[in-house]
Amino acid sequence: MTHDEILAQFGPREAMEYDVVVVGAGPAGLATAIRLKQLAALNGKEVSVVVLEKGSEPGAHILSGAIMDPRAMNELLPDWRERGAPITQPVTEDAFLFLGERGATRTPNFLLPKNFHNEGNYIVSLGNVVRWLAQQAEELGVEIFPGFPAAEVLYTDDGKVRGVATGNLGIGKDGEPTENFQLGMELHAKYTVFAEGSRGSLGRQLIARYKLDDGRDPQSYAIGIKELWEIDPARHQPGFALHSAGWPLESDTYGGSFLYHAENNQVIIGFVVGLDYQNPHLSPFEEFQRFKTHPNIRWYFEGQDKGLKAPKRLGYGARSLTAGGLLSLPRTVFPGGVLVGCEAGYLNASRIKGSHAAIKTGMLAADAAFDALTAGRQHDELSAYPAAFEKSWLHEELNKSRNFKQWFKKGQTVATLMTGIEQYLLRGHIPWTVHRTEPDYKRLQPAAQTRKIAYPKADGQLTFDRLSSVFISNTNHEENQPAHLTLKDPTVPTRINLPTYAGPEQRYCPAGVYEFVADEGGKERLQINAQNCVHCKTCDIKDPTQNIVWVPPEGGGGPNYVGM
Repeated sequence: MTHDEILAQFGPREAMEYDVVVVGAGPAGLATAIRLKQLAALNGKEVSVVVLEKGSEPGAHILSGAIMDPRAMNELLPDWRERGAPITQPVTEDAFLFLGERGATRTPNFLLPKNFHNEGNYIVSLGNVVRWLAQQAEELGVEIFPGFPAAEVLYTDDGKVRGVATGNLGIGKDGEPTENFQLGMELHAKYTVFAEGSRGSLGRQLIARYKLDDGRDPQSYAIGIKELWEIDPARHQPGFALHSAGWPLESDTYGGSFLYHAENNQVIIGFVVGLDYQNPHLSPFEEFQRFKTHPNIRWYFEGQDKGLKAPKRLGYGARSLTAGGLLSLPRTVFPGGVLVGCEAGYLNASRIKGSHAAIKTGMLAADAAFDALTAGRQHDELSAYPAAFEKSWLHEELNKSRNFKQWFKKGQTVATLMTGIEQYLLRGHIPWTVHRTEPDYKRLQPAAQTRKIAYPKADGQLTFDRLSSVFISNTNHEENQPAHLTLKDPTVPTRINLPTYAGPEQRYCPAGVYEFVADEGGKERLQINAQNCVHCKTCDIKDPTQNIVWVPPEGGGGPNYVGM
């Protein structure tokens, strides 16, 4: 049955009314909700706020490095230390390496640009920070509905956003309602805040509908892949933050690594690859596994022959990053709603940080919404939000790094040189602007024009395959439901992607969702293992034909990250 047929047979949907509906219980969405309730309390007003979260709980789908700049948190909850926020491990030392295949060169810290310094910042599990923020929000009276993905934007007759609807439950793989069917719910609001994170499914629709990206550079993305390990105390240095560039990536591919020493002998190791890479044979997952074998990195995970404790891999995950920066930032307001955080693309790629920007933009959006509600307005554009952003410290910060990602289209050598000039010599006061003209998916070259890459087999101790990695992400989806990875045209994968690009789906996905398999007649077809999906959105971004569309699965499905 189609969506309209289901509504005709089982509708109408139940509706709930709120002043503000927030889509997404990440740092941006929760900061919005907290700030609204704070303002209401200060001014003796009542403001009803609800937050929808597609994960099984706040934090379940949150994945980030992460080093956190506490500046925005200081503004939102100045007493966060006294409240017991899980922000306790300060960065004690920075290191930046340029890796060759067997060696490394460390950049002296006095030569590192300011954006690579982390004094005053903290190594955190952003998932744990989000769980804590959710508690603060609920104490203020915010309603949070986990396991309820917003699946549809609702509009007024004259085209303004009036809220969202959650997805239906109990739809079988055949698209027909099962005996467990439950109709989704409508949540109506005077203003709706979209905080879905990078490449949000509703945000993507809104940007297209209202042409929010007109006049902007094409958005640029990366995929970040992360593992959490426990290592021997002899190789652990709490607060040490290591970043690298270079091997194993080619010089024309944007990317790099991070290795953060958190508390309790845990290290966070991750790898970022820009999704504007050109070689369809490249696999970000395999590049990450290969990176761990570099002598300077492997050292942290070995030493058992010297009596050291064997390391243990505790967690795995992957997530896209919206990395285009200020030049790719769309208009963030439209009638009845706003985009905040990574939904819009406020991440500062040069600092590898986005949580402070997410919190700050959530606060700015809340300020604008509260003033509008107090004035009796609804469903109009909250123009005070982008105006406040342009006067904020966040705009100043992003403006200083506006060219960072753009330089990498000219290669790693030029990018490194120009980043040094802009951030170290000029201190971010840059008299020029560099623009991008192509979206990431258009950068992929035909397979016949590129070099094949032979990746080593996983050893099961330091390097791993995709399926064993997905297993420790605690990913789970209701088995009897339609695949949430949809194809506009089911013939495209074997008609175009496989012959032209050697089937890049099976390599850019970090979870083994896509496989080309032979049917009984020997003809290849694309098999979609939707149950493996960790919701990174890479396929939605990198598919060269833009044929794959990610939509929310049934509520609560996806990863359940712990300590990530």
